[in-house]
Amino acid sequence: MRLHLRLILTVLLAGFAALVAAGPAAAHVVPSTVLQLDVHEDDITVEMTLPTTDLVTASGIDVPVDGTVPAAAAEQLAAYVEEHFDVTIAAASDATSATGTWNVDVGDVATAEVEQWGTGAFDAVTATATLTPPAGADLRSFTLDYDAILHQVVTADVFVLLRSDSSTGEVEQTRSLGAITLDTVTGTVSPLTVDLAGGSARQGFTGMLLLGISHIAEGTDHQLFLLTLLLPAPLLAASLAGDRAGRSRHWREVAPTRRAVRRITTTTIAFTIGHSLTLALGALGLPVPQQPVEAAIAVSILIAAAHAVRPLFPGREPLIAALFGLVHGMAFSTTLSEMELSGTQLVLSLLGFNLGIELMQLVVVLLVLPPLIVLARTPAYRPLRTTAAVVTAVAAVGWLLDRVGVPTPLSTAADSLGSVSPWIAATLWIAAALVLLGTRGRRSGIRRVVSA
Repeated sequence: MRLHLRLILTVLLAGFAALVAAGPAAAHVVPSTVLQLDVHEDDITVEMTLPTTDLVTASGIDVPVDGTVPAAAAEQLAAYVEEHFDVTIAAASDATSATGTWNVDVGDVATAEVEQWGTGAFDAVTATATLTPPAGADLRSFTLDYDAILHQVVTADVFVLLRSDSSTGEVEQTRSLGAITLDTVTGTVSPLTVDLAGGSARQGFTGMLLLGISHIAEGTDHQLFLLTLLLPAPLLAASLAGDRAGRSRHWREVAPTRRAVRRITTTTIAFTIGHSLTLALGALGLPVPQQPVEAAIAVSILIAAAHAVRPLFPGREPLIAALFGLVHGMAFSTTLSEMELSGTQLVLSLLGFNLGIELMQLVVVLLVLPPLIVLARTPAYRPLRTTAAVVTAVAAVGWLLDRVGVPTPLSTAADSLGSVSPWIAATLWIAAALVLLGTRGRRSGIRRVVSA
């Protein structure tokens, strides 16, 4: 049994140490203009990133390297981009009754230091363009005639990406729609025809279902909160001898299997109710203060880790899970609120996204709870539980510091913990299998002795 314990602790500690030691890599800077499209029901918004050096060269407008862009300069930059940004009805849509060009409105001009595809940081101007088609035009088929910067900087590149599409459920799954470049032979910039044909309610629901699954699968903080709540599930809290007031409770007894399953079931349901409520409210427009919410999530993980070491609220886990579920649901809702959905699309997206979250939570519980119940009946469980809780607490502290404005390497390491979670789950199952085999072997030996 001690050998099994050493194996588990070695995997946990070595993995965490490797993540802490990991550092970012640097590369040569090759800045490009990037247009990221978010397709809504009635219009398209474009998040624009333009390299400052190239923009100044092409426009002649003075742009501050950092700080707020003066109002006059912001208006000039917006006008410059609008002058070089035309959207027209694609040839494939000429059969429709719609005529004319789309309206292009550029705003939110600011400066930022950005990084593209690991190329390194560089100064850039960011802006948001809203593209509104004329009445009767097909929102999903159009031609981009864009030559900002390109008309003066022949080496410039413009990459057009689709970041989200409410009709197909594509969210946070950026894919390329093409590139706009200058033909150095003819000196012309060819327009880019964009065809987003397809898209249905079923595709949107499926896409949001998969997005909900990935939010838990890739959301390390949400995973750790749920996993940490599972750690004491197979145990019962008991007071130390002579402490009638129950002030010195410890995890001292193993709970019956049915009770452990019932406890984690009610806790998971309570967490679901909590986050489903605020997820719906956030998607409907409830303001969500992102930084406080993210900090509160880190606090929830820290409290759950402390509870796994020593009972803070024994028997009241469902209530605490519901309260913290309200906080986690606010974080989930930002994905839907940014898509600006309404009507049937909002209902289907909300249903699919929430269902995806629940399915992945169920998978996590089914993967982790059975081996924990087995290991809880062995002497190895106490140091295993304590070590896992301490690692989780360290990660939570790193997140909390980072989310209140104090960057720390612990935050980066904590973000990477999700990549080792499958190995931890596999280790738990192997250890549990060894325990069961050992128990079966001892029982067989006892039977042979008795029969002899």
